[in-house]
Amino acid sequence: MKKNKLLFLIPYSLWIILFVIAPLVMITLNAFSSKYGLTINNFKQFFVNGTFLRMTLNSFCYAFLITFITLLLSYPTAYILSRMKNQQFWLLLIILPTWINLLLKAYAFIGIFGKHGLLNNFLGLVGISPVNILFTNFAFVVVAAYIEIPFMVLPIYNAICDIDPAVVKAAKDLGASNFQTFIRILWPLSKSGVEAGVQAVFIPSLSLFMLTRLIGGNRVITLGTAIEEYFMSTMNWPMGSTIGVILIILMIAVMILTSSDSKKKKEVKL
Repeated sequence: MKKNKLLFLIPYSLWIILFVIAPLVMITLNAFSSKYGLTINNFKQFFVNGTFLRMTLNSFCYAFLITFITLLLSYPTAYILSRMKNQQFWLLLIILPTWINLLLKAYAFIGIFGKHGLLNNFLGLVGISPVNILFTNFAFVVVAAYIEIPFMVLPIYNAICDIDPAVVKAAKDLGASNFQTFIRILWPLSKSGVEAGVQAVFIPSLSLFMLTRLIGGNRVITLGTAIEEYFMSTMNWPMGSTIGVILIILMIAVMILTSSDSKKKKEVKL
């Protein structure tokens, strides 16, 4: 049995080594490299140059805004979904957009938000002149939040479904209002799902670059667009790798901050 387990571990281990560990090692070594050998000048330049710091701040602001909007829409959606009949069907409708390629969804929104797009045509019918929606911060945040919503709904939905309905019923029998039930029962018991959803949305939002180009134009500048610029345009791979390493560190920090100790017992106070 032990030999069989080891055999099954071989392909998994090779996959992790070749496609996870090896790229991380390569990008880290590249970040410390220069024409004259190993150096930390790339990291010094990142923390001294105000442009990189502004891009980092922009990335966090956009990621926070996208996550906040997604959470605001996803939590009531997940709660309503958990109380509906034919939940699997409605859940499938929420998951369905994730089956479509990201590039196709981006071009679809270009058609919707464009000057002669669907939204502006509708505004024209009600007497409003065409509005410049595409290539704005608003368009970028809306499209990014739309794309990330399924990844927030699913963990929250699973967490709410795991809550014993008798606990909620007991709170109402004891005189708790809907708001008190939410604050003291639903939110604490579904917090693990919220944390998982925040991780699934906030971390990818830090490194978005395709939507920043197609939907936001050159007005939305993040660390993801900077990495693309250094690798694809200026061909400054050491600096691009440096930004990538810093972005990975920031992602790990976010994961640590948004993770709770699952071994701790959850207390619900009525």
